[in-house]
Amino acid sequence: MAIATINPTTGVTEQTFEPHDAAEIERRIALADAAYRALRLTSFAQRAEWMRAAADLIEQEVDDVARLLTLEMGKPLAQAKGETLKCAKNMRFYADHAEGFLAYEALENPSAVNASQAGARYEPLGVVLAVMPWNYPLWQVVRFAAPALMAGNTGLLKHASNVPQSALYLGSLFERAGFPDGSFATLLIGSAEVEAVLDDWRVKAVTLTGSEPAGRSVASIAGRNIKKAVLELGGSDPFIVMPSADLEKAVATAVTARTQNNGQSCIAAKRFIVHTDVYDAFTRLFTEQMAALVIGDPFDAATQVGPLATKSGRDDLAELVEDARMHGASILAGGTTPDGAGWFYPPTVIADLHDGMRLVLEEAFGPVATLYRADTREEAARIANQTTFGLSSALWTTDADDEQFFVDELDAGAVFINGMTVSYPELPFGGIKDSGYGRELAAAGIREFCNLKTVWKA
Repeated sequence: MAIATINPTTGVTEQTFEPHDAAEIERRIALADAAYRALRLTSFAQRAEWMRAAADLIEQEVDDVARLLTLEMGKPLAQAKGETLKCAKNMRFYADHAEGFLAYEALENPSAVNASQAGARYEPLGVVLAVMPWNYPLWQVVRFAAPALMAGNTGLLKHASNVPQSALYLGSLFERAGFPDGSFATLLIGSAEVEAVLDDWRVKAVTLTGSEPAGRSVASIAGRNIKKAVLELGGSDPFIVMPSADLEKAVATAVTARTQNNGQSCIAAKRFIVHTDVYDAFTRLFTEQMAALVIGDPFDAATQVGPLATKSGRDDLAELVEDARMHGASILAGGTTPDGAGWFYPPTVIADLHDGMRLVLEEAFGPVATLYRADTREEAARIANQTTFGLSSALWTTDADDEQFFVDELDAGAVFINGMTVSYPELPFGGIKDSGYGRELAAAGIREFCNLKTVWKA
């Protein structure tokens, strides 16, 4: 894929960028390594000052930054502003809490290990490569960059090739905030160049958010080099509705959970598993509200669903829907690629799915919802767990027994009860199974790229 900004609303190429050559890649790796040796010696207070300055900058520039996100990947402008401001919140969170998260952990009874003092300390690893996707061009990066920099690591960003201007903005942000030159730099490279960067001895670890195939590839390279990796991959999250649920709230939340970011979110609810007692009512309300959403120009304040970010992404989504249709699924809303410019796809609701349809097991990365009827909570859990993914999940119930049952039984990195999955700086984020391993955010996120060094003194 060419490194270029292609407006998904029009299909017009706005700007192209020359990839960095081998000499420039080497220069940036060397600069990141030198910056690490300086940054690791700075105090938490100094790093926090720089991090808060970065948060101030991104807030001051929110209007221009949001327009850039919308131009490059098509999310509604209000959502782009929300993403930008969320980044500032995350920066301030780690500025406030990094020192406490990485504080020395003293053993309460050192005599148990024949020592006068014993414990463990957290130390940064060095240069970390971040391979990031286009769907949240700032947030996906900042939720790694803020804790990494606050820990004393430095970062190299290989961003998706269709959001180069977002990547370059991030490449300049932390330097403008005061961090040493090279502390966080963008590499304008294609996927084929990732292996050589990760093979470099100066790069100590990697974090990737993206597809399952990309995760497998990067994990294999990291494994060959015995380097730490954190992977946040795909998801096909279940949204379970039980008879005791507040149906109106569940439906309204379900619509948002499926269509936020134009449906292009790993943690978006994708499979709606509804108890038979409320299935018909849920289906009617959900279909009506999905069909009523306003599709259009993401710069228009009235728009609720913009275009998909890439033509290939829309084509892949349309193929999944067509496969389900050909195998007998019921298309209750949407399901047809519109004519005209841009990579739009309508909010779509599909029912009567069965084994053999690709949509049952594959991730639909766009505003396509699948409905499943479950007669019991055991059947609901079985359907929820039948995919290879395990990122997050949502449960709607006011029954305490049902709540505990699903918290125990769902194979996922998170369970959100009577709400939709949202990533918060305060909570660890990540999945299991083919959704990846490791955690971002909270204390776990900053500790992922640290050496936990035991210290023992006689």
